[in-house]
Amino acid sequence: MPSSYNLPELVKKEIDALVKSGYYSSKSDVVKDALRYMLESKKNLRLAAAVELYKNGDVTLGKAAEIANIVIIEFKETLANQGYRRVLKVSKEDIKKADELMQTLR
Repeated sequence: MPSSYNLPELVKKEIDALVKSGYYSSKSDVVKDALRYMLESKKNLRLAAAVELYKNGDVTLGKAAEIANIVIIEFKETLANQGYRRVLKVSKEDIKKADELMQTLR
């Protein structure tokens, strides 16, 4: 979903100048590159974005860890340190199947 943001006039002119100078092919490319650089250089922002995406259900645990550029166990620890409790949704049928599997392994 496209969003629009207000930028100071000087920033708009700087973006236009970068496109006109040939460094970027479009204003959108300037903004994408700036955001990519920001997220790469400020790891705490990348982690914060990953946590929010996971909490909102927009990404899986594995994808959130990937976005944060950490392993899953570290991401789980981060969630726990922030007071977030993961709730696993398991049906009675799943529990029954797991119990039956455990019985066969004995």
